[in-house]
Amino acid sequence: LLVIAAGLGLAAAMQKPGAARAIAELLMELSPGDSPVVALGVIYFTTVVLTETLTNTAAAALMFPIAMATAEQLGVDSRGFALGVAVAASCGFASPLGYQTHLIIYGPGGYRFSDFVRIGLPLDILCGVVSLIVIPLVWPF
Repeated sequence: LLVIAAGLGLAAAMQKPGAARAIAELLMELSPGDSPVVALGVIYFTTVVLTETLTNTAAAALMFPIAMATAEQLGVDSRGFALGVAVAASCGFASPLGYQTHLIIYGPGGYRFSDFVRIGLPLDILCGVVSLIVIPLVWPF
């Protein structure tokens, strides 16, 4: 419960005026060019990293306003960015912290953190590649 509450507290801070837009501008500056696919990739990657360290709910709540601000800055349909955040927030396979059931089985199952990374990282990458191919096909920019 503490993990969820902390993540949702961060997400609530993003609702302050201008916070999401400022972070979206920073992400756009860090990404090469003005390609919506590259921007979606940056949003997707950032959401997965947050999901691995917070929870999927908190990561989605935190990144959704940033994704919407990024789509608005690029002048593209925001539905693909919204779906990208939703899928990325569901792909927290490489850490026991990313989802509540991972935390539940982590100790009793005798798993190590490296077990999650070894199995989960390839799944995270696979989900990212498939998402970055399929999302622009379904919701063209």
